[in-house]
Amino acid sequence: MQTLNVGAGRTDDEYNEAQERHREELREDSQNDANYFFWAAGLAATSSGILPIQIHFLINIGLFDLLEIYGRPLGPNYPLVAQTTVVTWVMVLCALGFAARKGYRWAFWAGIFLYGADMLALMVTFSVWAFGVHGFFLFRWFQGQKALKDLRQ
Repeated sequence: MQTLNVGAGRTDDEYNEAQERHREELREDSQNDANYFFWAAGLAATSSGILPIQIHFLINIGLFDLLEIYGRPLGPNYPLVAQTTVVTWVMVLCALGFAARKGYRWAFWAGIFLYGADMLALMVTFSVWAFGVHGFFLFRWFQGQKALKDLRQ
């Protein structure tokens, strides 16, 4: 029985199996974190008014809140523009989710950048609960990109 100097007297086969298990766990973690893009898209749709159900307590989109405050006449005059903006936002989040599930780190970073910018808008509107929800998504996406980084090393 030949042992490697890699840890706890494991054989080559045991070491390779442990490494493969670790890579599989990292893939699963990345996939699970990528699913949060779809959750974010669904929550954005419920908070925006394109669905019959609206939840504004925990879920807000900072950009839309700023438009309501500073661009008040825009919404009632151009409802199609507002709805198109929401649908575009949801489609971007879904596209990032699919890219992240395929293992692209840039998708996680793009989501972090977009949601980080949206968090700045939420800070201006003092939406503390929605800020926390955004922070949760940012944390999960950061973990997902880190899992992909560890997987590639």
